Amino acid sequence: MMNSTKLLQLLLAVTLLFSGCAGGALKPTKNQFNNPLALQRADPHVWKTKDGTYYFVATVPEYDRLEIRKSKTINGIKEAEPVVVWRKHEKGPMGNHIWAPELHQIDGKWYIYFAAGSVEDKWAIRKYALSNTSADPTKGEWKEEGEIVSKPNQFTLDATTFEHKGQRYMIWVDRASNKEINTGLYIAKMTSPTTLGDKQVVISRPEYAWERIGHNVNEAPAVIIRNGKVFVTFSASATDANYALGLLWAKEDADLLDTASWNKLPEPVFYTNERLKRFGPGHNSFIVAEDGKTDVMIYHARDYKEIKGEPLYDPNRHTRARVLRWTEDGMPDFGQELDDNEMAVKKGKQAKNAKK
Repeated sequence: MMNSTKLLQLLLAVTLLFSGCAGGALKPTKNQFNNPLALQRADPHVWKTKDGTYYFVATVPEYDRLEIRKSKTINGIKEAEPVVVWRKHEKGPMGNHIWAPELHQIDGKWYIYFAAGSVEDKWAIRKYALSNTSADPTKGEWKEEGEIVSKPNQFTLDATTFEHKGQRYMIWVDRASNKEINTGLYIAKMTSPTTLGDKQVVISRPEYAWERIGHNVNEAPAVIIRNGKVFVTFSASATDANYALGLLWAKEDADLLDTASWNKLPEPVFYTNERLKRFGPGHNSFIVAEDGKTDVMIYHARDYKEIKGEPLYDPNRHTRARVLRWTEDGMPDFGQELDDNEMAVKKGKQAKNAKK
């Protein structure tokens, strides 16, 4: 006869089986994500409209087009049908290496900022803009606004924009040294959605060892304003397993065009974790979850380390999502030792997580 303890264990196992929990497949809790959200989509960017619609853009592995997905939920991005809204040119500029699109709605009008080389020289990378007056960016006509010219305009990409205290800014990437080949982060005020003010300053260069593996790179800025600070994450090093996120911040009342206003952590904040099969995480964006208050980080990573050939042409950087937590002193907690869905149920110092 089975004793009561074994009977209880059996009943529990049956209950778990029929509730969909067998094999550790727990029913997702609030703000857990069905990762990867998008296979072979790098440099992801998500925009959320006032009515709660999410629009997703990213780099496609063919580097030849721009597409948008539309969803009412973050998890819904996974099944959303991509709508191609623009394709590369057959000759001249905007004809090669179509990289890192970002979708922004500014004064009721949609803009896509992206980087591109030319058909004749794929490394002549510059940043460009498209615009669309349609209420839905997957519809209507996208107009080419041309190049967003900046200084020194040598190898310029990864433009992002944000508004702070009534002023719109752009942060982007370009060569940031006359002594070595590198890329750094520039900032300027915007005089329109497609033009920059004359004052353009460098706020970060690759100076620490972790930023200089494979390539001397600071790129892919993403902005989130919380807890009295303007935070900027950025990615550094080569696009293999060495790729990682760093963090800058300035006080919200500081002069953002003063390099001295910016602080930089000497160590990365989010990087490869072999135990979790998370390799080369980077090029993130930030969005707010369906509850209107939980911050979410959208990023890409591979699930393997070894890459054959040039990492830039390995297609398997997949889009993922995870909750971003905040410490009691108002700093972002990226959860380096936790997997994506563990962040959703993390306990502890999570004060100041509400949207401002």
